[in-house]
Amino acid sequence: MSQGLAWPALAAATRREVLRLPFAMGELTVGSVAVDHLDALRAWPQAFDIDARRVALVAADRDATLAAVNAALRDRGLIVAWRDETYAVVTELGGPPLALIERAAARFWGTLTFAAHANGYVADAQGRPTHLWIARRSPHKPTDPGQLDNLVGGGVPHGQTPFETLVREGFEEAGLGPSVMRRATPGRVVTLACDSREGFMHEQLHGFDLCLPAGLTPINQDGEVTELRCLPVHEALALAAGDAMTVAAALVTLDFALRRGLLAIDEQRRLAGLLPAG
Repeated sequence: MSQGLAWPALAAATRREVLRLPFAMGELTVGSVAVDHLDALRAWPQAFDIDARRVALVAADRDATLAAVNAALRDRGLIVAWRDETYAVVTELGGPPLALIERAAARFWGTLTFAAHANGYVADAQGRPTHLWIARRSPHKPTDPGQLDNLVGGGVPHGQTPFETLVREGFEEAGLGPSVMRRATPGRVVTLACDSREGFMHEQLHGFDLCLPAGLTPINQDGEVTELRCLPVHEALALAAGDAMTVAAALVTLDFALRRGLLAIDEQRRLAGLLPAG
């Protein structure tokens, strides 16, 4: 349906311009720390072992130590977009938590996070998508304010699976109940590993597809979305291929387009190997 789209999100998904050192807990590398922030961490010499190769958390009580450090870093403006939400520090989905931290701190430490997104679409009688629901984020959102997004998208907190998060966010962001959201089918997992305004974003995006009837209108419930539009596929893809959409949402939309054969054949071939799927 579209040719020659730029998809700047593909480059943004792997952009790394800030010099960082590995961040370790025990023998495991769990993230990374910006070199420019090492001096700030030296305020806690008994908590961190810092050398030219890495930053290691050596404190026995990881949760309490990181809670205190993260609060101090927030006060210094080094951790932004505080959420009062708990994320686990893990090396893989479902792995044992090595520590529990404030969600906003994950990008300071470059730890692995997870998100669940839904491509809400309308299909024709043959099941081919004709329209995509596109959301606009509130200008008051702590990250990516005012940008375009998928119908549903949210970070996976400690204690939930991506699908559980999708079902919960479906009502909060689009007014869609569990019986509707549980009809969503999984796409691929897309990986982001890139610099962001808040630090370093290392996130696995779990994309899902949700077919909605033509007469259904999603309605935001939590105030985090200011607009929901049902756009013809070619218009939605053009937006995702520009810079109006969040990087995460653009990649989830691209994955949808590739899997559903919504791009011209030459475009499919050009992009098929470029999506950073994990």
